Amino acid sequence: MNETSVPVTVGVEKLRSFSGTDLEDLCVATEASIEEGGGFGWVKKPPRDLLEKYWRGVVLVPERSLFVGRLDGVVVGSAQLIRHPRNNEAQAFSAQLMSAFVAPWARGHGLARGLVATVEQHARQAGVEILNLDLRETQKAAIQLYESCGYIRWATHPAYAKVAGRIVPGYYYYKRLIAEGAEAPA
Repeated sequence: MNETSVPVTVGVEKLRSFSGTDLEDLCVATEASIEEGGGFGWVKKPPRDLLEKYWRGVVLVPERSLFVGRLDGVVVGSAQLIRHPRNNEAQAFSAQLMSAFVAPWARGHGLARGLVATVEQHARQAGVEILNLDLRETQKAAIQLYESCGYIRWATHPAYAKVAGRIVPGYYYYKRLIAEGAEAPA
């Protein structure tokens, strides 16, 4: 029997509002990632209405940008770029990469790397010089991804999260997006 590859389309985009099945797709992908242990705070799948409210809220917050990964047009992952509030001028040069995940069944197509690269590109365009992130020690694939993308681990928190009744450490990372002394885009 001949095995043939079926081509898939892969893409990453900034999502400003939900249309079609985007919210449903994002919730399904989120639930699968939580169940698999990918987490971004949740360790147990929340009720669907809570999850929908969470995602609707994300697109409403001016300091948050939601990026989604699509596989054949279906939302299968996401990442968020979080800017500091306008009154925090001292930290306005930095931002946080948060809540990045790709559903287990959609991995292996470069979407995680694509999400990170797209968030970094938008951050640079917004004048962000430093991008920060943190994650649990148990997220081995994510650790490998971020380190391969040039993120530098600068600290470990020994009691970062509690998962399945066990305290797990967390790692803190940063990446310089704009060379020190270089001008950020206007």
